[in-house]
Amino acid sequence: MPAKAGDKQRQGQSGPSGGKPAPPKPAKPAYKRRDEDVSTEAVEVVDEAGNILVKPPDQLELTEAELKEEITRVLTANNPQAPQNIIRYSFKDGLYKPISHVDQMAIHFSLNGNLIPKDSDEGRRQSIKLSTAAEKAPVETSATAPEEAAIKDEERTEDTQAAGEGKAEESGTAEAAEAADAEEPPPPAVKERKLANQFNFIDRPSWTPKYPVRDRACQSEPTPCKTLSDDINQWVIHDAYVEELRKREESKEKEKPKAQSDEINKISKAARIVERMVNQNTFDGIAQDFKYFEDESDEFRDQKGTLLPLWKFCYKGTRRLAVTAISWNPKYKDLFAVGYGSYNFMNQGKGMLLLYTMKNPSFPEYIFRTESGIMCLDFHNDYPYLVAVGFYDGNVAIYNLKKATSQPSYKSNANSGKHTEPVWQVKWQKDDMDNNLNFFSVSSDGRIVSWTLVKNELVHTDIIKLSVEGTTMQGSEELQLQTLGCGTSFDFHKKIDYLFLVGTEDGKIYKCSKCYSSQFLDVFEAHNMAVDSVSWNPYHSKVFISCSSDWTVKIWDHTIRTPMFVFDLNSAVGDVAWSPYSSTVFAAVTTDGKAHVFDLNVNKYEALCTQLVVNKMKSRITHIQFNPVYPVVVIGGERGFVVTLKLSPNLRKMPKEKKGQEVKKGPEVEIPKLDKLLNLVREPENKTEE
Repeated sequence: MPAKAGDKQRQGQSGPSGGKPAPPKPAKPAYKRRDEDVSTEAVEVVDEAGNILVKPPDQLELTEAELKEEITRVLTANNPQAPQNIIRYSFKDGLYKPISHVDQMAIHFSLNGNLIPKDSDEGRRQSIKLSTAAEKAPVETSATAPEEAAIKDEERTEDTQAAGEGKAEESGTAEAAEAADAEEPPPPAVKERKLANQFNFIDRPSWTPKYPVRDRACQSEPTPCKTLSDDINQWVIHDAYVEELRKREESKEKEKPKAQSDEINKISKAARIVERMVNQNTFDGIAQDFKYFEDESDEFRDQKGTLLPLWKFCYKGTRRLAVTAISWNPKYKDLFAVGYGSYNFMNQGKGMLLLYTMKNPSFPEYIFRTESGIMCLDFHNDYPYLVAVGFYDGNVAIYNLKKATSQPSYKSNANSGKHTEPVWQVKWQKDDMDNNLNFFSVSSDGRIVSWTLVKNELVHTDIIKLSVEGTTMQGSEELQLQTLGCGTSFDFHKKIDYLFLVGTEDGKIYKCSKCYSSQFLDVFEAHNMAVDSVSWNPYHSKVFISCSSDWTVKIWDHTIRTPMFVFDLNSAVGDVAWSPYSSTVFAAVTTDGKAHVFDLNVNKYEALCTQLVVNKMKSRITHIQFNPVYPVVVIGGERGFVVTLKLSPNLRKMPKEKKGQEVKKGPEVEIPKLDKLLNLVREPENKTEE
């Protein structure tokens, strides 16, 4: 590196011949040229200390300010000689593209080493060769020593004879030489040579300090213990096996690679969209009828109506299962859930929960397989992705449609207070005081249970137990036996939160309150057989409807113990439902495969439509539900099928529009319309009370 111009320079240490060296000048350095040619030779400079510095001829002359100036240079790993415009052919895009990444590495020096490990074959051969050479060297020296001594003795004898003839000094010199040869020491042994170190490594030993061994121990508080006792029955053992199977399935699902599942989800989403497009083209005629068709022949049917068949939903895994529950989603009006189980109590098996949409009738949107048959289900109004389900084995569960798992998010067990008999109905209710989600269930064991979602478990609370009057036995002591009634259905009031109705297997309907767990508000002697369904009117707060296997459908006022209307349908009634658009329209299905639609405002005595949906010999109808928005009903049967039917105009008559007047809709119109009909059948005493 060239020296700085401001460094102190010096002259030669010796001055002119015969004189002392000249002292250096502190103010200005003296320059001495070695030759006349200035351009090719360096200049010697003498500094203050008398040292001679050599200055290159091309060195710049800089001032003190320029020498003290700091210049910042940034070093980068980029090679300035690397090309920046390389273009190569891309087989992926099918064209030539510039390459963004260029190799910036520049190799300045490369050397292949010749170091050989001692453990290798070549290293062993070299070490053996060197050790063998070292061993042979002393042996050869010892073998040649006697021969050299004999030769020296002969030479000394000849010299002695010659010395006898010569001077005495030469004789003395020969004897001294002979004595020196006799006392000469043997040559030293050759030391063993080490292997050559090609990289000039130095062997340095190191000493690791040895720490003394110390004893270390810890003491903790004893684990708290608690004594527990519980009764063991078949349900506890069964739930333990089911829980173990569920954990195994969850562990298997976790082992699946996440990347693969993400790819499958992307593909499945695209496949669903394509599937809906294909179905829209396949069932285009049905979609047109659903949207636009209105049966004009209703004008000539004398207020009678018909049901137009639309889509039929079926899945291959449900052909041997019966439709046990149907519920429409409160947010997505085209989505509904179907529960599958069996009403043959001697032949129970597994169940299924399927969710269909009218946009894709060929395949369900969600599929959940269950170990026990499903008997009921219900969607949450505020959280439409939560589905409460009741099973034949007495358990209740909650499925979360947002989670990509086939297992329920919450499920009861024997320790958490499950039912001991089939659960016939579940209903979501408003959140409790702590804003925890809760729902109610009714079972054949006579218990009405409230289930609350607390963290990750279901907490149960018994609201009421259905009791039946006991019988008195004759004997020394009178024993009062109290048995529990069998609940089959229930429904909560739409406006009065604490009021609800419970239908039982013996045909009675109990009016209950959440505030009273030991007594009923009222009892209705409703039917002669089990009450299959009970439901409050969506508009009128006093009216509810019930149906039974005794072939009848009855409409009640909960303030009167006698029914307002009674309809005999000549066959066991499986289900009944109020329409969402009118307070006087309801529909029922019977086991002979027929659907019946009534409108009390038009005809109080018979149905406006009685239509055969399926052949009685092939299957029976079990459930019916109205769509909350569209004029469509969905009906399920015992062979796992679900059909949708559109109501004709006569079955959904609305108030006629008058010129210049707005048509009133909702409770303002529906409540007086139903009150007008009830006043016709109420007794005079009940009218005066109101």
